[in-house]
Parts: sequence; C-alpha cells; structure tokens
Amino acid sequence: MTSSFPHDAASTDLAPAPGFADDFASVLENSTGHRSTIGCVIPAYNEEESIGAVIQGLLDQTRVPDVIHVVVNNTSDATVKIASEYSGPHEITTALGEQFTEVFVHDIGKNPDKKVGALNYGYALVEGYDYLLGVDGDTIADPRAVEYLEIEAVSDSRIGGISAIYSIDDRPIKGLIGKFLIAGQRTQFAAFNLQNLLRGRNMAVLGGQFSIFSTTALREVMKENRQSTPWVKDSEVEDSLLSLQIKSAGYLTKISPYARADVGGMTTLRGYDAQQVKWTYGSIELMWPGQRGDTKGQPFHPNLRLRWWENFGMLTNLFVRVAFLTLLAGSLSIGAFVFSPLWLIPPVVAVLLNLRIAYTMQNRNSRDIAFAGLMAPAEIFMWIRISHFLRSWTRFLSRKKVDNWAMQAKAERGGGSAHWMPLVLLVVVIVAMSVIWMMLGPVVQSTILWIGWPVVGVVTVLQTLTMVFKLLRRHQGYKV
Repeated sequence: MTSSFPHDAASTDLAPAPGFADDFASVLENSTGHRSTIGCVIPAYNEEESIGAVIQGLLDQTRVPDVIHVVVNNTSDATVKIASEYSGPHEITTALGEQFTEVFVHDIGKNPDKKVGALNYGYALVEGYDYLLGVDGDTIADPRAVEYLEIEAVSDSRIGGISAIYSIDDRPIKGLIGKFLIAGQRTQFAAFNLQNLLRGRNMAVLGGQFSIFSTTALREVMKENRQSTPWVKDSEVEDSLLSLQIKSAGYLTKISPYARADVGGMTTLRGYDAQQVKWTYGSIELMWPGQRGDTKGQPFHPNLRLRWWENFGMLTNLFVRVAFLTLLAGSLSIGAFVFSPLWLIPPVVAVLLNLRIAYTMQNRNSRDIAFAGLMAPAEIFMWIRISHFLRSWTRFLSRKKVDNWAMQAKAERGGGSAHWMPLVLLVVVIVAMSVIWMMLGPVVQSTILWIGWPVVGVVTVLQTLTMVFKLLRRHQGYKV
C-alpha cells in the first residue's frame, strides 16, 4: 500500500542554505509530482539495544517508507522480540499528509552469508518498488532524511543511489576510551563526507547505513555482472563493490547535503580495530589490479580514486612519523640535535585543518573542538589508524584466508587480541633499531642523519602544502 501525498507539496518548504551548489537547489525547486514507492530493508544482527529506535525513527519520518522489512540473521539476542513489537500496519499523519506503512519482521535464522544474505533476502521482497532504502540496525536518521533522498532520486533518472551524511551521536557514550574513539570516528566521518561533497557530491561508497537505491539500477547491475542478487558474498565491503558496479553501469552515486543519519560507532579498541581492518582489507581487494577470489580488482575505477589517496596518505603519515622519531632519537644519541622553529609549522597546520573540519560539523560540540585543537588526541588516533592500515595490508599481502566478518563479530563481543599486535611489533622494531644503531660507527651514523633529514624534510613540506590547500579550500557552505 502507498500513501497519497503529492511530491510537489514535499518540496514547498525546502530552502537550500546559501553557498550550496546551484544544481541541488534546482532539484528542490523543480521536483516532480511523480509518486514513487520505497521499500525499506533493515538487516539486523544482535541489535536489541538499537532496533526499536531504528524502526521508530523510520515511522517518525516525514516521508515514511511504504513498507519496512526487518531481516534478522544469526542473532542470539532479543532483536526479533523487540522488532516484532512494531510489526503490522501503521497509519501515520505527517506534515506531508496521511501515510500508511507496514512493518514485517523476518527471522531467517542461521545465514552463512551474514549481512549480504539478509540484504539480498530483503531485496527479493521489495524489488517491485521504485527504490530500496537500506538501513543498518543501529542507524537512526533525521526526520526528513527519507524525504530529502527521495526528492533528489526522483528528480534525476541517472541517479543509481544516494547516501545520507553519516555521523555518530556521542551523547550516550560513557567512559574515557569510548568518548575518545567516538570523537575520532566523528572527525573521520566528517572528513570523508566533506571530501565527497566537494567532489561534485559524487559518493565513492553508498554506505549501507542509510542509502536509497534505484531498483532499476540494481537490476541493471545484476544483468551486467551476471549476478542473481545485487550484493555478492565474496567481498569484505559489499556496499563499496555495489557502488562501483552502479557507477560502471552508467548511473550516478551521490551524497545528499541534507539527509543525515547517526550510525553506531565503535567504543572499544578491539571493536574499532576489527571494523577498520575489515573495511580497509575489502577496499584493498577492490583496488588491487588482478583477481582476488571472485572479486575483480578495479584500480582505475573513478570511485576508487579517493581510496588510493587515502592509502597513499596513510603511507605518508607512517613514513613521516617513523622516520622523524628515528632520526630524532639518532641525533640525540650522538649530540647532533638542533631544534628549528620550522618544525612547528606542520603540526600547527594540522591542528588548524582539524579545527576547520570540526567547525563544518553541523552538530559539533566542545569535545569535537577539543579533539581537533589539542593535537594530542588527534595524533594518538592517527597512530591507531596507522595500525589498522598496516594490519590490513599485511593480512592482504600474506594471502591468508581470514573471515573478517567473523573477526569483527568476535571483537564486538569482547574477544580477540589482534589489535595489540601493531604495538607489540612497534616495540620490537624500536628495540631492534636501537641495537643496530649502537652497532654502527660514528661515520655511518652521521651519513644516515645527513641523508635522512633532507628526505624527511621534503616529504613533510609536500604533506604540509597538501594540508594548506585543504585548509584554504572553499567548503561551499556544506555542513557535515
């Protein structure tokens, strides 16, 4: 069943903020009267703490999905019981008029394909609708998120999918470590969202947290790739792969500057480590030229340019930090250390850039500003991200077959200790380098310092110039 509000009524009070791109303003002003249908799919795994709020958040939308399917898989908690309290028909009155939706809860039991299997199960239920709205079981959207996504999707048939802007609600977070990690993830999301917005709002990854997909585009993807389902099980990052396929099929993948959603964040080191390693490992598989299992590497795909820059940036951050600390320790050991005020320029520019990103957050708070301005929290968080980068590439190049989904689930339950490995290796490397340094003669030590400092200096200058460019770049009024 569908509701009966006209789409032109949905757009009467949408006033783009000054500075937003003219093309999006014209979308809002000239939205058509076409009545589309939206089927929502929520894959849920052990989401008893959030599933009720997620469903209620969808029922509170100004544009309520025409049907909501909660697909519970491999769960061992009360997700089904809580979700079932919302099952059945709902008649809702919003600012857009009378609307009707129905909530269905499907417990598909043990599912070897995990989230991908749940998504494909849901797709089979809504493939007759115009759009599929994918929502994670821990994502709560702003009340107008669906309305904004639908208006833009209907306005342009070239659009294959649109993602909301993601952040994390840090108000319920307890504990020092949890608050620190969430502050870092909020900054990480903000920087990623801003990059995509400034690239013509071309979204590299239509995240499964809260994105709307054209079912026509999904059918085209299935046809071109000889797939029986939109999502495939042999990729660590099913949403990234589908985004690439949608783009390759000739459709646009966009990010909305208006639709917003708060996703679930990781509040423990082991959980954040497992999540980031899974994401980075999966992205490497998509980037790598050649064939890894059944996932074809597409190094020159336009949606992967940002991924390449991210990995190159992490490699540069690793080199500069390790080389600087090594040369500094070596200089101090032989009394050759000479401080230069110029060394303060890169960290000052980094702090200013972090602060500018923090001030682009629509819902920023004092913790976000402190995280960016104090330098130490952001630097510690960067070392944590570097450890994920190293573990992901090491795992990928080792060709060891690992179920990263299972490892993330184990980490979220409090199991595993792999997140400590980079720290252990760092200590081992420091000890080994110290022993080797002491074994070298004075001439060799001086030669290493004479060559090493200029190399680090050149790389640092180039990195700083990149940060200055980002710092001075116009943000066109976008808020993340």
